[in-house]
Amino acid sequence: MILILRCINNGPSHIPQRLVTKALWLFVISAVPLGFLFDSGQLAADEQPSRPNFVVIFTDDQGYEDVGCFGSPDIRTPRLDAMAAEGMKFTSFYAQPVCGPSRAAIMTGCYPMRVAERGNTKQVHPILHSQEVTVAEVLKEQGYATACFGKWDLAKHSQNDFFPDLFPAYQGFDYFFGTPTSNDRHADLYRNEELIEPASDMSTLTKRYTDEAIAFMQRNMHKPFFVYIPHTMPHTRLDASPQFKGKSKRGLYGDVIEEIDFNVGRILDTVKELGVAKNTYVVFTSDNGPWLIKNRNHADGRLPSDHGGSAGPLRSGKVSTFEGGVRVPTIVWGPDRVPAGVTCDKLASTLDILPTFAALAGTSPPNDRVIDGEDISHLFRGQFDKANASKAFYYYLRVQLQAVRQGQWKLHLPRDKEPVEAAPFSRNTHIGPEDRVGFTKPFLVDLENDIGETTDVAARNPEVVNRLLTLAESMREDLGDFDRVGKNMRFFDITGERPSKPPVPAARKRNTPKATSK
Repeated sequence: MILILRCINNGPSHIPQRLVTKALWLFVISAVPLGFLFDSGQLAADEQPSRPNFVVIFTDDQGYEDVGCFGSPDIRTPRLDAMAAEGMKFTSFYAQPVCGPSRAAIMTGCYPMRVAERGNTKQVHPILHSQEVTVAEVLKEQGYATACFGKWDLAKHSQNDFFPDLFPAYQGFDYFFGTPTSNDRHADLYRNEELIEPASDMSTLTKRYTDEAIAFMQRNMHKPFFVYIPHTMPHTRLDASPQFKGKSKRGLYGDVIEEIDFNVGRILDTVKELGVAKNTYVVFTSDNGPWLIKNRNHADGRLPSDHGGSAGPLRSGKVSTFEGGVRVPTIVWGPDRVPAGVTCDKLASTLDILPTFAALAGTSPPNDRVIDGEDISHLFRGQFDKANASKAFYYYLRVQLQAVRQGQWKLHLPRDKEPVEAAPFSRNTHIGPEDRVGFTKPFLVDLENDIGETTDVAARNPEVVNRLLTLAESMREDLGDFDRVGKNMRFFDITGERPSKPPVPAARKRNTPKATSK
C-alpha cells in the first residue's frame, strides 16, 4: 500500500497515472472486506450529501426584534443566539402580512395571489387547492420522510369547519401532529386526520410539537427527512408551560418566546445527537410581524402586559405592508455548509424555501407553473456576490399590490387611506393609527438609511421611482392586482372564462367601508 502511494506521488513519469490508480483500487478491494465497503449504512451515508435533511421552524406573529440577536432588550433567547453564532442571520428576509397567506407562500414558493384555491375564490386565508404543489410533495418524490407539527391553516381558517381532504396528508406530508388553524379561542389537536384532543391545553403545545418532531427525526434518521414545525405560538391566546411561565421580564409574551427558544435548542441538540448535523439545514423564521392589536395603544411590544411582539426599528406590524409587517427574524444553520457568525442582508423570503430546498436535494421545482421564489442556496453558502441584483419583492395586502422593493429601495404605491381593495383590512385596526395612511403619489424609501420608512425621497430619485413603477406594472400583468387578474394567476376549477378581477368572497365586499384618501 505504501509503495503504491509513493508511486503515485513520486513514481517514474513513464508509468501511466491511470494504471497506478487502478492498481491502488485493486489493492484496496482485495485487502478490505467487501462487507465493510458495501455495508448498507455506509452507502446511506455516502448518498446523504446530495440529499440533506431540512427542518423549518415557523413561529406565529413573532416580531423582528423578538430575538436576542435581533435586538430584543428583555427576552432571553440563548439557543437562537447560539444558532445565529453558529450559522447565518438574515436581516432582509420577508414573509407575508398575515398568517394564512404566509403558509401558502412557504409551502408553494408562490405569492398567495398566484396560488389556486378551492372554488376559485381569494380568501383572506387561502384554502390551498389540491393541485398546488408543496415543498413537501417536491421532497417526498425524492424519497424524503415528511412531517408537519403545528398550525396548518391551509384547509380553511377554522378549528371545526374545514376541509379534511386538504389536510397535510393530502399535501405531501407523511405525518401530521397539530391543529387546523390559529388558536384565537381554542386549539383542537389532531394526529393525522384523527381528532385526539378537543380544546387542547395550549400551555403544552410548544413542547409537544417539539417532542413529536424529535421522535419523527429519530425514526427517520437513516433517510432524508423534511420536518416543518409551524408553532401555534406566539399567536394569541398565549400560554406557556410551568417551566417558563412567569419567568420573563417581558411578561407572558416573553415566557412564550423563551419556551420556543428552549425547544429550538432541543431540535438542534437532537440533530447533533443523531449524527446528522453536517447534513442538515435548520431554518428559523416567523410568518409575519407582531400583532400590535395585542399591545397597549397598538404600540411596539415593550410592556410586560403586552401580548404582542416588537418590530424594533421597523415600522408597524402584522397586517401591514410596512417593513414591520413582513420583514421577519430569520436564522439558517448548517454546520460545515452555512458559514458561522455571518449576517446576510441580501433580499430573500419564504418564497425561496421551495426552490432552494429542491436544488439542495438535487431536484427542481414544478416546471408546469410559475414559481415566484428562487434558489438562494448560494446565500446559504455565504456567496453573496452571486446574489440576484435584480431580485424584487412585491408587497401584497389581500388582493392589492401596495409596494415593491429592489435593493435598498422600496416604493409604496398610491393607495387610499382605507383601501376597499384590501378588505377586510380597509380600516386596518390591527396597526397603529399613525400607520393607517394613504399615498396620493409614489412614496420612495431608502431602506439602507431609513429603515423606519419615515421620509419620502422620490423627488430626488425619479429614475428609481420609474424603475420600480415599471416593475410593479410588470407584476400586475403577470400576477394581477385588485382590478385585474394576471395572466399567470392560477384557477384550477375554472369551467368557463377566467375572471377579470380577483374573485373575493361576496361577504367581504359587503362589509367594506367607503374609501377615503389621505
